[in-house]
Amino acid sequence: MVFITLLTLISAKALPVLNTNISSLHFSRISSISFIYIAYISFNSIYLSCIGKGLGIYSGLFQITQLGQVIEMFIFLIGGLILMSWPQIKQTLDNINILITDKYSKDYSIIVLFSSLGSSLLISSLDLISIYLSIELQSFGLYILASLYRNSESATNAGLKYFLLGGLSSCIILLGTGLIYSYTGTTNLESLYILNSISDINQQYILQGLSIGLILIFIGFLFKIAAAPLHNWSPDVYDGVPTIVTIWLTIVPKIAILILLLELQVQLGIIGGLKTIIINNTGYISTIENIGSIKDILLLLENFKININLNINNSLLGLPVLKTLIIISSILSLIIGSLLGLAQIKIKRLLAYSTISHIGFILLALAINTEQSIESFIFYILQYTFTNLNIFLIILGLTYIINNSIISPLTSLASNPPLSQDCSSVGTREKKNNIKIENLNDNSIITSYNNNEALVRDFTLENKRVNFEEKIIKDINYISEFKGLFFSNPFLSLSLAASLFSMAGIPPLIGFFSKQFVLYSALQNGYYFISILGIIVSVISASYYLKIIKILFTESTESELNSVSPQEENLNKSENIIITNTHSYLISILTLFILLFFIKPTIILNSTQLLSLSLFFV
Repeated sequence: MVFITLLTLISAKALPVLNTNISSLHFSRISSISFIYIAYISFNSIYLSCIGKGLGIYSGLFQITQLGQVIEMFIFLIGGLILMSWPQIKQTLDNINILITDKYSKDYSIIVLFSSLGSSLLISSLDLISIYLSIELQSFGLYILASLYRNSESATNAGLKYFLLGGLSSCIILLGTGLIYSYTGTTNLESLYILNSISDINQQYILQGLSIGLILIFIGFLFKIAAAPLHNWSPDVYDGVPTIVTIWLTIVPKIAILILLLELQVQLGIIGGLKTIIINNTGYISTIENIGSIKDILLLLENFKININLNINNSLLGLPVLKTLIIISSILSLIIGSLLGLAQIKIKRLLAYSTISHIGFILLALAINTEQSIESFIFYILQYTFTNLNIFLIILGLTYIINNSIISPLTSLASNPPLSQDCSSVGTREKKNNIKIENLNDNSIITSYNNNEALVRDFTLENKRVNFEEKIIKDINYISEFKGLFFSNPFLSLSLAASLFSMAGIPPLIGFFSKQFVLYSALQNGYYFISILGIIVSVISASYYLKIIKILFTESTESELNSVSPQEENLNKSENIIITNTHSYLISILTLFILLFFIKPTIILNSTQLLSLSLFFV
């Protein structure tokens, strides 16, 4: 389905007739519908009995599992929601026949499809070669997205930095893969697990080389998800690229790579054998060794009490090496993400350090390596994705509203041209609403400068049509730009506050439960120091979330004061131009999910528990 959609959009982009007549809105809607349909197909395949224990395809390069299908459904669902939020101002100026030819919007939809295809293949990979090719397919799309707005200096710098450092991490992964192949002669994960399970190997150096290769691969993946101390690139990249690109970089690639790290632990035997004891209502004790699918587990949960004793593999590939690496990265991510976030004055840099802190909690759950911790690992990824998505959707909504104050003057200029019909007064200039107009023969070049970002337009008098050749939307950069937002946009302010409170772990929001589950798993397994550290850094990180909320609700702007003065023009009049209905519905649903999760948490918690159990029933 992804291939068919890609072929359709690329053909439409390549043919001049279709490229001219099909707008960027159609591109994004086709891609979004395809994403949601793929998510629906993945959901229907979860309960197939043939994938209960994993179904290998393409000679063992990929394996279809129930966890992989659920995460694939989740990735494409999130991708569809992000594409729905592509900037579409409510008032599109149809009354003056505006033709919008935003080539960036069309490219965005196609590149996102390529990146999503790489993410889907990545979580199903069963071979180091397919893992490398999949992550490169995902990464190449991200590199292009980061540098898509090549007329913006900051976006170009961020894209170049992302490409160079991302290429370095890919080289580290490839080096680890080559090292493993040179020592073992195979790249298949199941073969490596069998080799690791043989206790009487004479060549101990084989296991040592295998361990070094796996360490390099894990380091490369930690670099890709911006886990400390390999995090330095993420604040610069997230802040430099447009917000619509940041929203993709900070969510979808991290989901795929984190699930891959979990799958690597399963395939390599770090999560090892399983002994299941079932006690039925009569007290009869029996054991089950082969449970095929989630449907079987559902039947067991209805009739039996299950007590699971995990048999963790403590070989050289197991806990002593990779677990220590993940724990060290988790501790550093918790500390660095919380402390460095305090000094940030830009909103996307702050959210980048917030992401690093949350990665620390996720890696902690991954390192603990129990059924309960894996459940909290999956749940944390779920809630972080929805909460982070809601925050960026709100920021995008505010961006639309702010930029509408720039687009609205263009509407009035197009409807009532300020120039004479003969255009004889070459060089005449007029300033109005921060718009500079220059007469150049038959056309006017309208340029608006705002915070070093420019809007360039070609205005044709004869047809009264504005051709949007290049559109660089001004993003919200600084936290201070949220000043007094509550007085002009109370709904968006309350939604943003709820999401920030959830990020801080304030009860009874969903973010509190995710941190509670991770810390409870850590305490149950003797990680007392990291548990205390997690509580401390949560309190520290809450301070910079509260700083944003304080600016939202307690500081008023000059425009808010002008709104009550009949003598002054209302500077907030452009706020009546609201975000699209689709965008508003998405924010509303995500906000309600964050706020009301505690009322009926069993649906999500039972689902994450079943996904966790599906890893152990083999």
